[in-house]
Amino acid sequence: MKKVLGALFLGATIVSAFIAYSMYTNHSAKQTAAIEQKQAAKKAEKKTEKKKKPVLKVEDLMYQLKDSRTGQVMKEFKPVHYKDKDIYDQEIKQLASELAKGIDTPMQNIKMDANGSLTGGSKQIILKEAELVKNLQNLNTKQLDVKVPIYETAPNVTAASAQGIADVSLASYSTRFRPSDTSRNRNVQLSAEAINNVVLGPGDSFSYNQTVGERTAERGYQPAPEIINKQLVMGIGGGICQTSSTLFNAIDGAGLQVTARSHHSKHVGYVPAGRDATVSWGGPDFKFTNNKDYPVIIKAYANVNTGVLTVDVRTSQHAI
Repeated sequence: MKKVLGALFLGATIVSAFIAYSMYTNHSAKQTAAIEQKQAAKKAEKKTEKKKKPVLKVEDLMYQLKDSRTGQVMKEFKPVHYKDKDIYDQEIKQLASELAKGIDTPMQNIKMDANGSLTGGSKQIILKEAELVKNLQNLNTKQLDVKVPIYETAPNVTAASAQGIADVSLASYSTRFRPSDTSRNRNVQLSAEAINNVVLGPGDSFSYNQTVGERTAERGYQPAPEIINKQLVMGIGGGICQTSSTLFNAIDGAGLQVTARSHHSKHVGYVPAGRDATVSWGGPDFKFTNNKDYPVIIKAYANVNTGVLTVDVRTSQHAI
């Protein structure tokens, strides 16, 4: 009897345990399913949020172009054609060119006065257009400030470095003109005075148009023949190209680096063929750079009595 009762008790225990296990398993399964359902709902919610959140595009944003020297905003720019490379490149190149026109300033060279003191001079300011274009080609949605690369270069001359600068001639060149042609000779004389005693330190650049300035009647320039489109015509300042051409031959003989030079449309008689340097206000310019590691001075003198224009490039004895 005891064995029967024990068997029945054992069976009941097993059945109860099975029922309890089944209930636990079902409950756990339901919990797991509920958790998975919640996780799935959260994932779906996040996907929906991502879909709803707008995607930033370069062409939809406004960028601030800032002066690299001061951080000041120069212009606001929206790159609406960013995805169209050809149109966009053309647009930003034009933008860089327009900004440069308002920024670029040639160096005003230092001069030496009659007492041997240095006077005047101002720095060159250049906006590097190619660098700005590159910056605008590489826009992103995280950085809305764009650097406008502007560089300043002051004349590289000091009183100490200019000591004895006129002692030695590196090269000299002379051309002749008719003493009787008073109007033209006056123009030659004025332009020679403008370049006389200009001092260039190592690396300094020179612009003939910048140095001589605009040729106007108010500044004393006279009507005289000048070459335009292979024709001799009357113009204010005719003859100043003789000064620029004489200067070219002198600085070329001294070994300075020519950076801009144009020929006349017809041969001129005061220098050999191919040795001229035509200039025009707002047009062709004659430019060069002092590529020496020491300063030089330009001496120019037009003798209206003998009809001789001389340009001499000089430096100090200890510099060479």
